[in-house]
Amino acid sequence: MMNKHIYGALLLGLFLISAVPSFAQDKIMVWPEGELPNSKGLAIEDSVENDRIYLLKHPHMYAFHPAKEENTGAAVLIFPGGGYNHLTYDLGGFQLAKWFNTLGVHAYVLNYRIPKSPDLIQREIAPLQDAQRAIRIIRSNANEWGIDPNKIGAMGTSAGGHLTATIGTFAEDYASIGDTLDSISFVPNFMIMISPVITFGEFAHEGSKHNLLGENPSKELVQKFSAELQVNDQTPPSLLIHAANDRSVHPMNSMLFYEALLEHGSTESSLHIFPQGGHSIGMIGNPGSTEYWTDLGEEWLKETGFLEFN
Repeated sequence: MMNKHIYGALLLGLFLISAVPSFAQDKIMVWPEGELPNSKGLAIEDSVENDRIYLLKHPHMYAFHPAKEENTGAAVLIFPGGGYNHLTYDLGGFQLAKWFNTLGVHAYVLNYRIPKSPDLIQREIAPLQDAQRAIRIIRSNANEWGIDPNKIGAMGTSAGGHLTATIGTFAEDYASIGDTLDSISFVPNFMIMISPVITFGEFAHEGSKHNLLGENPSKELVQKFSAELQVNDQTPPSLLIHAANDRSVHPMNSMLFYEALLEHGSTESSLHIFPQGGHSIGMIGNPGSTEYWTDLGEEWLKETGFLEFN
């Protein structure tokens, strides 16, 4: 019998080979035409190179829907990483979305505005604005897309993990534009963070901190965007995955967030720090026990009730 991990890798490969042609029909613009908030109105051109987005005028997301007979009703919005300098939309987005589809989960990959864009009025809130709006779009279309509005999660890798943490802990509504979506909740029901940037304190990833907050940010801004300080009793259950030998984002980032969750009484959250994996934990090719993170992720979703046990 074929090892299930080998089978999974082969299956994922087939998904990825067939993925590219299907994207165009599933592209969803995040903001209505002429309603882009926090914009100076500059005519900037998108910059994309080597499967990375370096500059983006209009945020958008790609939808990946599971087969109807496999639909569980759960959905996840995925935030690619890239240190708030660029978006690794393939490795940190499309590949994860295809895996979620194998679990019967609807997946959406959000290409959000990058804080360094010269078009932004207030750089640090732009990714969060796009993320909040995207959750609202998914939740508002839940019935049409076969989604349970109470099973919509957020997931991110690296700086995308920071965006996940902030959308799950910030109460401020940065996405209001005066339309019908304003009344819809932007808070995810669960969060999954892989090698996440969390804190901008002692264990900060300095690149992400600089790119999001700019030069010499105030103490108040640093504290506000240190997500472990914003955890509260309403923070959604969270799964955190990290590697002990991550030399880019210190594993203390995940530990600080998990500690805060425990302090606020979360009993459904889970933390896994593997010996190996560096800052490259992905869908395939992970060293040693790190290869099992997807199995742990699937079982955690079942254990918390967002997926049904077989």
